[in-house]
Formats: sequence, C-alpha cells, structure tokens
Amino acid sequence: MADDQPLLRLEGVSKDFYGTQVLSDVHCSLRKGEILGLVGENGAGKTTLMQIIFGMPVIADTGGFGGKVYLRGVPVSFKSPFDAIDAGIGMVHQEFSLIPGFSAYENILLNREPARNNPAVEVFGERLATLRRDVMRSRAGGAIEKLGVTIAADTVVAEMPVAHKQFTEIAREIDRDRVELLVLDEPTAVLTESEADILLGALKRLASEGIAIIFISHRLHEVTEIADRVLVLRDGHIIKDTPNDKVSVLDIASWMVGREMADTRHSARERTLEGEALRVDHLWVDMPGETVRDVSFTVKTGEIFGIGGLAGQGKLGIPNGIMGLFPAGGQALLNTYPVTLGDPRLALDCGMAFVSEDRRGVGLLLDESLDWNIAFGAMQLKREYLKTFCGGLFSLRDERAMKNLADEYIAKLEIKCTGSKQLAKELSGGNQQKVCLAKTFALNPRLLFVSEPTRGIDVGAKKIVLDTLRFYNREKGTTIVMVSSELEELRSICDRIAIVDEGRIAGILDPGAPAADFGLLMSGEKI
Repeated sequence: MADDQPLLRLEGVSKDFYGTQVLSDVHCSLRKGEILGLVGENGAGKTTLMQIIFGMPVIADTGGFGGKVYLRGVPVSFKSPFDAIDAGIGMVHQEFSLIPGFSAYENILLNREPARNNPAVEVFGERLATLRRDVMRSRAGGAIEKLGVTIAADTVVAEMPVAHKQFTEIAREIDRDRVELLVLDEPTAVLTESEADILLGALKRLASEGIAIIFISHRLHEVTEIADRVLVLRDGHIIKDTPNDKVSVLDIASWMVGREMADTRHSARERTLEGEALRVDHLWVDMPGETVRDVSFTVKTGEIFGIGGLAGQGKLGIPNGIMGLFPAGGQALLNTYPVTLGDPRLALDCGMAFVSEDRRGVGLLLDESLDWNIAFGAMQLKREYLKTFCGGLFSLRDERAMKNLADEYIAKLEIKCTGSKQLAKELSGGNQQKVCLAKTFALNPRLLFVSEPTRGIDVGAKKIVLDTLRFYNREKGTTIVMVSSELEELRSICDRIAIVDEGRIAGILDPGAPAADFGLLMSGEKI
C-alpha cells in the first residue's frame, strides 16, 4: 500500500433499517497508525457504520448497504465478521462477546489455539489434537501485558469484574495475526477514570506501531485526548470531520446535538432532608466480580444518594444484593420495615425498584415491543394496563393504555424509535437504556436504585436521563440511590456520595468536596 493511500476509505455509504434512514452518504478515510474519534448521539449511526465495516450479518439480513468500502485501495463487502478478521480488522463491541465459563486465555485464543498432534489425530482428525495450554497462557499474558493491566490468564470470565472483561475483549483482538485496524465501540463505558487512562495509553502505543484505530466514545474528554481526527455523526450524516487541533469538549458536544451545550457543574441544593428512607447494616453480597463484605449506610427520605468506587470494589453488588439478584446477608430497612433479602419479588412488592447495569441481560425483553417492555413491570406487579372480565376471572392486555404509556415515555425521554411497536432489540444501546428507565418509572417506586444509568449514552441523552431522575426525585418525591463509575456525574446530581473500597464504605462526602478527597477514598486512604 502506498504511503499516501488510506488504509480504509468509505464513499457514499448509506443504510436504512425498517424504513428509518440510519446513514446517508457517508465519506471518510483512515490511515495507518491514525486514531479516529467517532462521536454522535445515540441513534446517530455510529454502531451501524461499524457493523458495515465489520461485515455483521444484521447488515446483509436487512438488505445490505449503499456506497463503497475500500480497504488498502481495494473495494470490499464482507459477508461475515470472519472475512473482516481475515482481512486484518478487529472489533470490540459495546456488549461483551466472551464465553463466561472459559478462562481469559481460552477466550483470547478462541479458534486460534496452538495444538500438537497425538495418535488420536491419525484416526479421528485434527479436532482431537492436544491444546498447547502453556503457549496459550503465554500468548494471552503477552496481549494482556501490552494493555498495561494485571489479569491472571487463568481467571474465569464469569468471575471477572466488568472492567477486566473489557480488557480481555481487547486483548483478544490485538493478539490476532496481522491486525491493521481496530474498532472500539465504547471501550471505556465500563471503566473507571483510572482504568480508562490505562487503556488510552495502550491505544496510543498500538497506534505508534502502525495499527489504525476507530475509537467510539461518549466520554468526549477521552476523544480530545487520544484522537488524531474527530468525526461527528448526527442523524446519519457527517457533520464534522476535523483534525483534533484545539478542539474542545464543548465544541464536539455542540456539533453532536446541533445546539450550544453549557458547561455543567455541581450547584448546591439548598433543602432540608428529614426522615430515613433506607438503612443498610453490615450487608454482604456474593456476586461474582464484586466485593461486598460489610456495607452500612443510611439514605434520607427524598435524597439522591450516590455510590461510587473503582471496578470490583462492591458498588454494583450493593443494589444487586438488596434487590435479591444475588445471595446476600445483613439487614436492610425500608422506612423502618425489614426488607427480605434474596427475593426480588418481595423487594419490588415493598416499593423498591432497580434499573440494572446489565440492560440486555436483565433489563429488557429484547424480542418484544417497546410498549410491552415499558408496561410489563407494572402489569405483573400492580395488575395495571389490563382489562379484566367476568369479575376478574381472566384478563387481557389493555393495548391502548400500554400504547399511551409508551408514547408518554418515548416523548419524555426522547427515545429514538419508529413507534411503540418497534422491538427493543432494534434500538441503539443508549435508547435501550432509556426504555429500562421508563419501565422502572412506570412502577412509581418509593425508592429507586439506578446502576450506571448513563453507561453508553451520549452527552445529549445523558442530560435527559439525569434531568428525568431529578424530576422524579423533586416532583414525585422518589428517593434515589444512584451507582455510577463517573464521579463527575455523581457530583452533578447527588446530595451525598458514598465511596466503596474493598467491600466497605470508605467514606461519605458532600458532592462539593474536593476531587482529591474522592480520589483518596477510592485508593483506600483516609481523609
């Protein structure tokens, strides 16, 4: 390939899904060793563009795409991701694609395992060759080390915190032979700030070795730090393709949403909170990848209480344990009444609700419509959105009431969709997250746990979600416990913030406290 010839070039790429135009006349290019920051609001077309480049089956299954894709100057149209991989393209998707029961090294070397022949091969074929596990461990360890993190190659994926799963995904891609282009779709969404810094450093090193990188992220400060060029998509069109020269976060945010974005900082909330909504004493939770040993705290009635901390230290385990999704012990009191741990239905019945960090695995019925997803919880728990007959002997769904409910939240949360009958699996990740929130708001809970509510959500949608949480807290009186990996997000909305370290509450701070104090608590230091 000539030095002046792009590694990747797109000409007039277009795509529509189910009658909705997702991409229109996209032109761009990428050179060896270049990092392209690809940004845009949820539904702008970023993931679809990457699916086209990587040959994902959903593109061919929905009629293909328009325009041309060139790799090293040669037109390509991959029929499957295997073709893209063979051509030197690696991709880390927004949702994990690891095998939970396999170790890190088994996932990293999957389908590329070095093997040695044995007598059985002569009779039954190469499928019975002996795996060279020592070589596999060594290769996987080298790929992990290249990322600058410490993960034991023998660790089973199911027992990893989410951050280690993300690093394992990336290690798998960079271990492949002759990878020249690496596509990363929200790679830092599950990482804390310190973990994200490690990853960004690793990506810079990979780029210096000649690997081209497409970096998709809603953390715009990361884009300005790492990208050589910034490409902004809005409603399927390229709005800006510019060198990253004196580009600010506010510039990118304004290009993304098509309006001026204000710099949001925490402002003190002058109000008096009285009464105790939730008391947690000596909570422990048995959740893989999370450490919850002895957690105690209280939440005031009408408060937005934040929980932060590094990955694996226990912050995600707290709501999962209280809501009964994993074995837990200790005591939790809701308005002075004991909460039965270990039973999700009883937790819901007593007036609590939970927006899980795992929107696809726990939060949604992916093959069902939006109205069914949003109304389902209230239907099951409160017998709402149902028509009863024969004195309640049997009931049917109230389709009109379900549609009205869905339409209300589609408008309120600005969910980008074709309507209330669209399937949840057809939405972008950020819009799926909004559906999870809508489903929970429909329950009108007294106390709401929200875990990573803006993970994978762009800057415009993030404001909508946080504003909606504020509305339900202030206008509806809902007490909220919010878990997040993004400290600045917690500081922008919470009344108090607890930092979890090694399974215990290291301290509780006012959101206006110096950032250094939060950092000390996260690192296990006392202040």
